[in-house]
Amino acid sequence: MAPRAKWKGFLRLSLVNCTVALYPATSESEKISFNQLNRKTGHRIKYAKVDADTGEEVLNEDIVKGYTRSIPTRSSR
Repeated sequence: MAPRAKWKGFLRLSLVNCTVALYPATSESEKISFNQLNRKTGHRIKYAKVDADTGEEVLNEDIVKGYTRSIPTRSSR
């Protein structure tokens, strides 16, 4: 897929108008991603998503967004 122009405009040189388009220097396939490494061993660092109560690892499919809300007690009703 051809890259899309980030900006399009005109450059006016005296009596001549030139169309100009600004394209990114790299494509998505050429982007570099880095891993975090342990400085001493050179091993890759991994982040596991762990359940706070059970300590077991949780799969991405089982993770949902939510918020904590306080549950009213009998005395505050």
